[in-house]
Amino acid sequence: MMALTAFILVRLRDLFAVIMLSGVFSLLAATLYVALDAVDVAFTEAAVGAGVSTVLFLGALTLTGSREKVHPSLGKSFPAFLICLATGALLVHGTLDMPRWGDSTAAIHQHVAPRFIEKSAREIGVPNIVTSVLASYRGYDTLGETTVVFTAAAGVVALIGGGLSRRRREEDRDEARASDTQGNDKANG
Repeated sequence: MMALTAFILVRLRDLFAVIMLSGVFSLLAATLYVALDAVDVAFTEAAVGAGVSTVLFLGALTLTGSREKVHPSLGKSFPAFLICLATGALLVHGTLDMPRWGDSTAAIHQHVAPRFIEKSAREIGVPNIVTSVLASYRGYDTLGETTVVFTAAAGVVALIGGGLSRRRREEDRDEARASDTQGNDKANG
């Protein structure tokens, strides 16, 4: 489903549909993360990927047109295609030495997980293991994720705010011109 959604996303030109399908893609990814027992990552993907990102993209869409402008030179770049193909091949090659899905003898199940289960309540003082991992063991990672989301939101708000104030100035200028024109017509009439 994710591959089909990605294929459709690449082919679409309607930006609103692209935004909605990217939210669907994020929800599908969150479902995959739950199936892989990475519930914390699934929660983050659902909240950020499907929730916050979709809202930010919709806000950015208010400043642009609703259709993608297609340039004649795009889509004809063979070197770009080769670079994407090579990058994809390297990413697939990088997954070949990973343990098989569901392998109970994988390192994560032998070393890290038992330690968190046995010692996190004593070391951190938080009875919930997921909370202790996210808030303490992976605290810098969580802080980094929060910083990225905040920075993205602040950037979009700055862009939208600048666009709205510029649009308001243009509307005020147009209204002033219209009222000047009406005043001149009455004076001349």
